[in-house]
Amino acid sequence: MTAVPETKPVARSARVPVRLQQFFNPATFILVAAIGLTVLGVTVLFSASMSIRTDPYFFVRRQICFVGAALLLGFLAARLNFERLRPLVWWLVGLVGIGLVLVLVPGIGVEVNGSRRWFEFGPLRLQVSDCAKVAMVYALAHYLASNQKDIGHVLRGFVYQHGGVALCAMLILLEPDFGTAMLVGAVGVTMMWLAGARLRFLIPSVIAGVAVLGVAILHNPVRLARITSFLDVEANRSDGAYQLWQAILAFGAGGVQGVGIGNGRQQMAFLPEAHTDFIFAIVGEELGLAVTLGVVVVFALIFVAGVLHMRRAPNLFQFLLVGGCLMLLTLQALINLGVVTGLLPTKGMSLPFISYGGSNLMLMATVVGVMLNTQTAWSRPLLRNRDTEFKEVAV
Repeated sequence: MTAVPETKPVARSARVPVRLQQFFNPATFILVAAIGLTVLGVTVLFSASMSIRTDPYFFVRRQICFVGAALLLGFLAARLNFERLRPLVWWLVGLVGIGLVLVLVPGIGVEVNGSRRWFEFGPLRLQVSDCAKVAMVYALAHYLASNQKDIGHVLRGFVYQHGGVALCAMLILLEPDFGTAMLVGAVGVTMMWLAGARLRFLIPSVIAGVAVLGVAILHNPVRLARITSFLDVEANRSDGAYQLWQAILAFGAGGVQGVGIGNGRQQMAFLPEAHTDFIFAIVGEELGLAVTLGVVVVFALIFVAGVLHMRRAPNLFQFLLVGGCLMLLTLQALINLGVVTGLLPTKGMSLPFISYGGSNLMLMATVVGVMLNTQTAWSRPLLRNRDTEFKEVAV
């Protein structure tokens, strides 16, 4: 009779690091960072919007409602089984594509400041391009993972995927929304590069995308004026660069320590869109250099945490899904920070978690939900058999 070796009980102290590792993980850090940035945004929003309406709490109350909706959507994203939903991906793409077309139709899409980007549902507005970002990432991750063996093929490795991203970006460009179109193109190209796309396909696509964007800017007087004003901000501070100039003044007035919450002057009708695209300037004026640098560091750490999280992906689809979501979040933050600080030409793009607005906040909550979802799924020893219908190369 073969003796069974005695199994010694594991000491409680040896189990503690495992529990700590399960709690202190990249996805949890991203969640905590997102909550902190959202709280900061709601706090600063009161000051940034007090001069827009007679009711100083109007935008704060709405933003709190948006936070509740975002939490619900993030929870849903954290609970969904993205592997099992992959057969429905093209239905999602079709639905979003119809939305991108319909929003361009007068009487259906809502026009604000010369751009037609929203559907209106009573007091609420939905920006269709935010839905398109998520749909593109999900569809592209599915397609690239399912056709990995054809990544060098002209039709499957170049025409289909590049054409899909280009079509999505062009529809957004027609709204017009130059910043989001550029973001969608950048995220799409990055995901293709992560999937191993050939440089002979990527480089011509990037050149063509930049050329189309350049031609579109040349034929749009408003966008062209933003570029020329950006090249000499001080000379155009009373004209095309007025908004950027006021943002620079806000940072200068804040200094290192800031003037304090509610004590800033730029939000008193001096800085346009202070509660949305340029809210980071209000953060700089009221809370100072330390907090603004802290915000930049937090976004940088979110990127690092996301990259560390991606390395644990069990297959190419989930690797690309997390990578695309991470690029949506960090690239949008980078563009907004660059615009507000004068490093990039002015364009309408929200600062994730901090700027006022429901559509983008719900998009970012979905991104965080995907991170938490994959953290839970990847903690299992193996994916269940019914979750591996699509076969990909492990990463």
